[in-house]
Amino acid sequence: MNVLDNLDTSIGKKVRLHRLMYSYGLKNGTLNLLPIDHGLEHGPADFFSNPESLDPDYILNLALKLKFSGIVMHIGLAEKYMKKYAGTVPLVLKLNGKTAIPDDSFPISPLTSTVEDAVRLGADAIGYTLYVGTPKQKEDIEQFRKVKKDADKYGMPVIVWSYPRGKDIEEKGGKDSLYAIDYAARVGCELGADIIKINFPTVDESKMDLYPKPYDKLKLSPEDSIKKVIKSAGKTLVLVSGGSKTNDEDLLNKVELSMRSGACGIIFGRNLWQRPFEESNKLNNKITEIMKKHPR
Repeated sequence: MNVLDNLDTSIGKKVRLHRLMYSYGLKNGTLNLLPIDHGLEHGPADFFSNPESLDPDYILNLALKLKFSGIVMHIGLAEKYMKKYAGTVPLVLKLNGKTAIPDDSFPISPLTSTVEDAVRLGADAIGYTLYVGTPKQKEDIEQFRKVKKDADKYGMPVIVWSYPRGKDIEEKGGKDSLYAIDYAARVGCELGADIIKINFPTVDESKMDLYPKPYDKLKLSPEDSIKKVIKSAGKTLVLVSGGSKTNDEDLLNKVELSMRSGACGIIFGRNLWQRPFEESNKLNNKITEIMKKHPR
């Protein structure tokens, strides 16, 4: 029995998820994805700390040599760089994105590619960023519905970057609060995501009076917080994001708590490719040692 036995989904989706989770990476039902969508989302500034990482081929080679479950990228990079790695590095095609240049108060990410593009490029899953709680979430949800319809048609697994954003979220304690992350996880499940990507929730006692009830009284430990979020996601698998570069101890603790609490894996980008290759290798070895203890 594996984690896919519990998923009520199509044969095509199960085949592709099985490749990602049992044919690549650790091959034990976990996911260790390497994202490189940052050039669009954040601009070239993210690559300054390790100039080699500006070359997508460097990061694809990292994914190959360090045996990641797959790599996440937008269509332009996939079309220009994936041919060399076809069949050796699984692709998750990111279908929408935006730049960081305009005011980000009311974000929505327009589509940059289609599910048909993902099929043409041999992708094993697609990624979609959904901003939960913004004034534009109506258009965002409608756009996602059309993407999901196509994904279901082609048997393509859908990974949703479920991100709380906007003024109303900030007024209720912030985008990384337990309330916001828990809500975003449930939204991903309710809208039909196969996997959701979330940030690790925080409980800031100085902001708890802002949290809606009953979250204003929930003083949970970090482990209990992520457990609650994973439970709210139901049968939707959960990936935990690394976010901006942090120290190794905090990062490894995040991996341990997430995997112990039932996450299916992690998706760390900047924390790996913003450092030299050997440092990335050492850190990834520590990450995978934790993940080996928690097969799915």
